[in-house]
Amino acid sequence: MRIFATSFIACVLGMVMLFVAPPSGPAFAQSATAYCAGGAGHQSAVATPAALVPIVAKAFEIDADLAQSSTYVRCDGRRLMACAVGANLDCGKADTRRSLPGATAFCRDNPGSSDIPMVATGHATIYDWHCVGRRAVAGKIMTPVDRHGFIAANWKAVE
Repeated sequence: MRIFATSFIACVLGMVMLFVAPPSGPAFAQSATAYCAGGAGHQSAVATPAALVPIVAKAFEIDADLAQSSTYVRCDGRRLMACAVGANLDCGKADTRRSLPGATAFCRDNPGSSDIPMVATGHATIYDWHCVGRRAVAGKIMTPVDRHGFIAANWKAVE
């Protein structure tokens, strides 16, 4: 009975580890699909795990050091999605708020401005912003958001 209990505990701990930490190693590094197997992978952006750096670097045509320091991955169903941070690229969730403190402050200082710069709105906003008097107004949607709330254009599927 004691051997059965020990084996059962080891089995349960092994199963828990599968959910806590994604598999790693050379075989895992070869497959983007393995990371998102079953469609239950990470839906939030996480720093690219070391095992996925080679395929993400290849997808963006950048070196591995840059991929390790400036890319993120997440799953969209069974597809691995990757984002490389850039000067104007945001890999976090899209900002869909129609009221932004930075835009409001900009309009107080620049009433009637036809454009509010991203330094005031942030790079994650999806709207075209302008000032009506001293009030910031969110205009039309400038960039689509995917079903998980990320700016779709900033993410690419990695095979």
